[in-house]
Amino acid sequence: MAILLSSYINYTVAFTPLFTPTQLKPLPEKFPNKITNNLYNSRLVQMSASTMIIPGGDSGTIGKSNSDELLDGGLTFNLDDDGQEQAKIGVLLLNLGGPEKSEDVEGFLYNLFADPDIIRLPGLLAPLQTLIALIISKRRAPKSRAAYESIGGGSPILRYSKSQGNLVSKSLHERYNIKAKTYIGMRYWYPFTEEALSEIQKDKIEALVIIPLYPQFSISTSGSSLRVLQEEFARRSDIWGPIAHTVVPQWYDRPGYVRAMADLILIELESFTESELKDGSAAAPTLPPRHVLFSAHGVPQSYIEAGDPYQSQIGECVDAISRLVLNKWGKEEVQIHLSYQSRVGPIEWLRPYTDDVLPELGAKGVKNLVVVPISFVSEHIETLEEIDMEYRELAEENGIDHWRRCPALNTDATFIDDMADMVVEALNEPSQSVTEVCVANNVELVEDLDAGEGVISSAGVGGVGAGDVLVGKTKMRLGDGERINGRIAILGVVGSIVVELMSGKPLTQLFNWV
Repeated sequence: MAILLSSYINYTVAFTPLFTPTQLKPLPEKFPNKITNNLYNSRLVQMSASTMIIPGGDSGTIGKSNSDELLDGGLTFNLDDDGQEQAKIGVLLLNLGGPEKSEDVEGFLYNLFADPDIIRLPGLLAPLQTLIALIISKRRAPKSRAAYESIGGGSPILRYSKSQGNLVSKSLHERYNIKAKTYIGMRYWYPFTEEALSEIQKDKIEALVIIPLYPQFSISTSGSSLRVLQEEFARRSDIWGPIAHTVVPQWYDRPGYVRAMADLILIELESFTESELKDGSAAAPTLPPRHVLFSAHGVPQSYIEAGDPYQSQIGECVDAISRLVLNKWGKEEVQIHLSYQSRVGPIEWLRPYTDDVLPELGAKGVKNLVVVPISFVSEHIETLEEIDMEYRELAEENGIDHWRRCPALNTDATFIDDMADMVVEALNEPSQSVTEVCVANNVELVEDLDAGEGVISSAGVGGVGAGDVLVGKTKMRLGDGERINGRIAILGVVGSIVVELMSGKPLTQLFNWV
C-alpha cells in the first residue's frame, strides 16, 4: 500500500514497491527475512519518475488500486520462459566515465570541471564556471594525456562497466529467470547519461532500477549523476512520468560486496613470503608483520560539513571489511589503516592523505603493505596510475619494500551476483525516487519547472530524513548550507588558478587527480 506524504511543492509522493504480489512465483529462500511473501516479475504499479506524482491522482489520493488495473492505461509485457507475463525491466548503471583515447582527454577534463558538484563557485562567480573549466582543462590536458598514455592510452572504465552490466544481466537470467537489459550512463564522457536515457526510452522499458557504481554515496559522485537524472526527468515528465523507477543510492554495507572485498584482500595478504614477513617483523618488532591501507577517494571537508554522508559510509565500510579480514588473521598479524587520495588544490580535504600516510608507515618500519582502492569497483586512472605508479614509488622511497595492491572488483563473481541480488531486492522493496534520494542526501536540486519553488519536503525514505528535519539539520533551501560552508574554500581554488595563470607555474598538487 502506498504511503502518501505532502511536499512543499504540492506534489503527491508515494513509496511503493515496483512490483506487487500477484500470480507469479516467490523469491528464493535466500531472502526469507527481507522480502517475505513478496513476488517478482509481477504487474507493475506505476509511479512518477521525477517527483513520484501518481498519474491521475490528486493530492491525497492514490489512484486505481486494483493490481490488475494499471494506472493511466495498460503496459505491454513480455513472456518469460514459463509463459508468464514480465515487465520490461532495465538496470541503469551510473559511473564517472573516462577518455578512451588521447584526443578525448581535454574534452573529458572540461566536462569534469564544468560540473558544479566538482568545483562549487559562490553565486557571484558561478557565471565563470565554464571559463574556469576551459582554462583548467587546457592547462591540465598535457599532463593528463601523459598519465593516460602510461596506462595504455585511455581509461578502461567503460570496458569494465559494460562487462559488469552484461554479467549482471546474465546472473539475473540464470539465477532468477529475470530478463533485464543493462545500460551504462557516464557523467563526464561517452556514453553520457542522456544517451542511456534515450536507449531506455527506445526500448520501452517499464521498470528501471538505477544503481550508481559508487558503493558509498557522495554529493560529488552519485549525487552529481542523480542530479542529471532529476533534471532530465523534470524537463520531460511526459516521457519519464509513466516509467516506474527506483534508486539504490549506496550499497557499501551489502554482505556480498563486503565479502568480495575481503576475499580479494585476503589473497594479497596470503601472498607475502616467509622471508618478507621476517623482514617486516625485524624492521618493526612491535607491529604486526602485515599492513592493509584502505585508500579512499577524497572529497573536500566542506562537503562533509554540509551533510555529505561519504566519510561516515567509508568508515562503516572499512570496519565491515576489516572484521572479515581480522577474523582470518587477527590483530597480531594484520594492522588496518585508512587514508584519502586524489585531493585537489590547496583547500582542506578529508584527512589523512594517502601521500602523507605512506611516508609515516615507512618511518615506523612497515615493510609489507596491501593497498586497497576502497571507493572504486573497476580499474581506472586513479588505481592504475595514481596508486600503482605514484603511490608505489612513494612507498618504496620510504622503505616499504614489499608492495601489494588489491585489484578493484571488476568482474569478480561474488560481486556480480551480489549486484544481481541488489536488483532483485530493489524490485521488491519500497521504491526510492531520484528526487527522494537527492533530498535525503543533501544534493542540490533544480527548481521545479512548474512550481517555481525550490524547497522540497525533507521527508526521506529508509529512515533518512524525518518531517522537516534534514539529517538532523534545520530545514533549509537545499544547497544553501553547502554553498556557505564551501565559499571560502572555493575562493581559495579560484585564487590558486589565478596565481597559476599569472605566474605560468603550476601549484603543487593542483588538480593532480585526473
